[in-house]
Amino acid sequence: MKLRKVSAAAATALVLALTATACGGDDGGDSNGSGSGGGDKIKIGIKYDQPGLGLKEPDGSFSGFDVDVATYVAKELGYEPDQIEWVETKSADRENALSRGDVKMIAATYSITDERKAKVDFAGPYLLAHQDLLVKADSDIKEGTDLNGKKLCSVAGSTSAQNVKDEIAPKAQLQRLGGYSECIAGLQSGALDAVTTDDSILAGFAAQEQYKGQFKLTGLKLSNENYGIGVKKGDTETLNKINDALEKMVSEKAWDKAVKDNFGPANYKNEPAPKIGQIVQ
Repeated sequence: MKLRKVSAAAATALVLALTATACGGDDGGDSNGSGSGGGDKIKIGIKYDQPGLGLKEPDGSFSGFDVDVATYVAKELGYEPDQIEWVETKSADRENALSRGDVKMIAATYSITDERKAKVDFAGPYLLAHQDLLVKADSDIKEGTDLNGKKLCSVAGSTSAQNVKDEIAPKAQLQRLGGYSECIAGLQSGALDAVTTDDSILAGFAAQEQYKGQFKLTGLKLSNENYGIGVKKGDTETLNKINDALEKMVSEKAWDKAVKDNFGPANYKNEPAPKIGQIVQ
C-alpha cells in the first residue's frame, strides 16, 4: 500500500494530539478522586471550625484528627497530601455534598446512624466518641445531676443540651449559642458552668494552647457516637479501600499517634480504635 506524504505541520499536530491523549490533559483527572488514585486531586469534606478534629488554620493549612485520618486514607488511595482539596462541609449539607459529587468522602465528626445510612455509605467507624461535659478545672460538677440550677451550653440546633435537661438535670438552665467557640468563651469567663457535645470535640477545644489546663472532661459518656467516613451511596469500591486503609492505620500505630497529637493536651481518655463495622449502640 502506498503511503501518503504528511507535511511537517500536520505531523507536529498529530504528535501534540497523541501526547494530550496519553497525558489526559490538565483537566483529565477526576477532581473528586476515582478511589483508585492517580487523579489530579481528591476532594475531601471536613469541618473548618473544630480544633483538634478539623480546623482551618490562619495560614490556610488544616489540622486535626479527622484531617490526619483522611490524609492517611488518601495516601492509601494513591493521593499525596498536595493532591488533597479540603472542602468545608457543614453538618446539614454532608449528605447532599456526597450525592451531588462535590466530594469523594467526608471525615467530619460524622456519626453513623440508621437515618444517615439510608442516604450514604459509611466506612469505619474510626473513632468511638461519647457525649460529655466540659467544665472548668476546679469545677465541682462531677455528675449529670450536678447541672441542676447550672448554666449548660450547646450550639443552636443541637439536641445534646436538651437531652441532658430531659433525662438527667431538669433544672439545668440551657444556653444555646451560635458556635462552640462562643460556649467555650463563656465557660472560660465564668458566664457558663458547662458545655456539652461529643467528648472528642470538647477535647479538641480544651487541647488548644490558649485553654491549656483551664478545663476538664467529666467522662460521663452520655451517648455513643461512632464516627465514620461517608461516601456516596453505592460506592462500594471506595468504601472497601477506605476500610482497608483504616485497618492499616490502626495496625501501624499511626491512629494512636494521631490521637495523641490532637487530643493529648486535654488528657482525653479515648476509647481504643474500633473494629471496622463494629457499631456501639
